[in-house]
Amino acid sequence: MAQVSALLQVMIGAARKAGRKLSRDFGELENLQVSRKGPADFVSKADHASEEIIFEELSRARPGYGFLMEERGRVEGSDRTHTWIVDPLDGTLNFLHAQPHFAISIALEREGELVAGVIYNPASDDLFHAEKGRGAFMSDRRIRVSARRHLEECVIATGTPFFGKKGHAQFLKELHKIMPHAAGIRRYGAASLDLAWTAAGRFDGFWERSLAPWDIAAGIVLVREAGGFAGAIEDTGDVMDTGDIVAGNEHTIAELRRRLAEAG
Repeated sequence: MAQVSALLQVMIGAARKAGRKLSRDFGELENLQVSRKGPADFVSKADHASEEIIFEELSRARPGYGFLMEERGRVEGSDRTHTWIVDPLDGTLNFLHAQPHFAISIALEREGELVAGVIYNPASDDLFHAEKGRGAFMSDRRIRVSARRHLEECVIATGTPFFGKKGHAQFLKELHKIMPHAAGIRRYGAASLDLAWTAAGRFDGFWERSLAPWDIAAGIVLVREAGGFAGAIEDTGDVMDTGDIVAGNEHTIAELRRRLAEAG
């Protein structure tokens, strides 16, 4: 692995430890007790177990830091300048259907700025990490965003709101505007990995709306440190507040924003 700071070592250690538990659960899907908490929004024992491990590991390593977590919500710490932003299992639906495309996502926000991110897929052992000013890596290999300039050459990732959810009709309009002009559209069901793959050049761009902070925080750090752009679709407001994100290099970003604006 590339030389990493003490901070990233803490984050990677927490992700790997939680990942070992997820891997064991992934191998025993038939034994998982799963509850449904809303349409297309599942939570399993695996989510909670992973989150508990990450919470304990990060709390031990950095006492006082606050948390923003998918299941636990916001946990205030005595140190109000640092907040861990955690998704313990992004791609839960994939996980529950034995599809090996899911991830743990951990980011650190310092005084309102995202400064570090780790995204780890235990099924593939793909580990992405980045720290502000130090570049982005997949394990020990430096990664960079794609250099493609024209949308017709690009594979673009996105997320599909389930039918009936607010924004579904808008998504179909946007898809209609982008699909005819791109080489391909992919929907894999884990926004954190979509962003990590964009940082690594596997995808040339990504857009999605109404995401939560824990879905995108670590991925934003990765894309930016890989030489790309990750921000709000309309370039207004804070993407961490709106959850409407677009990512890629400067050329794909400009084209995606233009096409999305045409969708109205």
